[in-house]
Amino acid sequence: MNSTDDTTDQTGTPLEPGDTAERAVATIRNLRVEVDGRALVDGVSLSALPGTITALIGASGSGKTTTGLALLGEYPSGARVTGDVRRAADGLVGYIPQHPAAVLNPARRITALLTDIARPQVRHLPRRHRRSATRERVLRALAEAQLPDAESLLNRYPHQLSGGQQQRVVLAQALLLGARVLVADEPTTGQDALTKSRIVDQLTALAARGIAVVLLSHDLDVVRALADEVIVMRAGRVVESGPPHDVLLAPRHAWTRELLSGEPERPDSAPGAGRPLLRIRDLTAYHRTGTRRTTEVLRVPGLELRAGECLAVVGRSGSGKTTLARCLAGLHRDHSGQILLDGTSLPRSLRDRDRARLASVQYVFQDARAAFDEHRPVLHQVARTAVRLRGAETSAATQEALTTLADLGLPEDLVRRRPGQLSGGELQRAALGRALLARPRVLICDEITSGLDTITRRGILGVLRTLLKGRDDLSLVLITHDQDTAALAHRIAVLDAGALIEQGPAHKVLSTPSHPFSTSGRR
Repeated sequence: MNSTDDTTDQTGTPLEPGDTAERAVATIRNLRVEVDGRALVDGVSLSALPGTITALIGASGSGKTTTGLALLGEYPSGARVTGDVRRAADGLVGYIPQHPAAVLNPARRITALLTDIARPQVRHLPRRHRRSATRERVLRALAEAQLPDAESLLNRYPHQLSGGQQQRVVLAQALLLGARVLVADEPTTGQDALTKSRIVDQLTALAARGIAVVLLSHDLDVVRALADEVIVMRAGRVVESGPPHDVLLAPRHAWTRELLSGEPERPDSAPGAGRPLLRIRDLTAYHRTGTRRTTEVLRVPGLELRAGECLAVVGRSGSGKTTLARCLAGLHRDHSGQILLDGTSLPRSLRDRDRARLASVQYVFQDARAAFDEHRPVLHQVARTAVRLRGAETSAATQEALTTLADLGLPEDLVRRRPGQLSGGELQRAALGRALLARPRVLICDEITSGLDTITRRGILGVLRTLLKGRDDLSLVLITHDQDTAALAHRIAVLDAGALIEQGPAHKVLSTPSHPFSTSGRR
């Protein structure tokens, strides 16, 4: 998480009572951010007012995150910046990133990450009271961040939390810091309907306390529920703005109307019965909470994936979806039971899998940006998969990578750039391309559409549908909290609190669920 309490602007002038935006905690005026001659943001203006929620919406690459980070005085490396970005002298800004794992120190437990912030706030107390007061502040912040069972999570490391739990820890950090402006970058990404509702309530409560919230979101339901003002961006520019009932119900601009349209397509018929490609038997996964202590976090008695099939694994944040996916990919070795590929047991750790088995099961992460080396061109990293896992020559691998990426809508001039110059949706397509160059039998996609706008999400899901059509050599495991996305699958498995509570054909689980959570988790 990034935050600062220094006045930030391009002219060095703080906000003063005489300014036209005197009520604003922070303002942006005519901002332009340019990298290598390409404008990421051009002519953007906004005011963050106490107690209000300003929502920025737009497709991937529209400039939402660049605009939000400008409030913190952060810009891409080598950026040329013009315009004014100003904050009140006490306008501390907190930032909740879309992918919180990137800002949580993986080597420190949650209790340490939060205690470091809370401890200086109790130094005025007698020494004997400081520890209890610090812990009280930490637990209160976690409760305000809607993180249940907080005490049981304090001794875990960030990687032992779900994405939703990590996000709420970062929110707790911002609350402990006492931010007056909160930039929330896709805060409901990867969240189930219940958790999403809690986050909406939390952001509403923050605004009620006088905090100015700048919401960067593709989730139009959340924007409708929260926003006082909506700003629509396209290619770095504002194309429309106004109250949500005007912008979302009666949009004036054609791009806004396109952004608001579109429903997911349904899948083709399920593949015929046959021998399972992937089979899980009596899987129990654990987290290590100390040198000798473990906590059971997942139990799956049995689950199968057939050739050419798409299996969606759904459940609320913390239900065990990602832990299951990581077990399949060899990224979580603390488990018992068997994972069989073509009837042969897969080693628990990817370090013990040979190249053929590494290639057979590929993982596409939710945070595509964190999965790329920021210093090397995207094309080089994608092609490297074919070299490393299939023994392809470099020139042949590069050409295959170019062809695959072009099929995914990524032209050569784009993929020869470094990851920082691609949007989130473009990087997600590149991550898919990299996995496909391994020619996998099983492709695991972990919430890969959860942080994307309607148009980009539709495109990614279209790519996945195309991959499955007519191919019995590729099966897909789709990890998702979104039941609209899950409806694209042939079968659905539902997890809750680490337990497999239901599985069956997608149409049956969605229309006539046998377990109460399968209904309560729906939007």
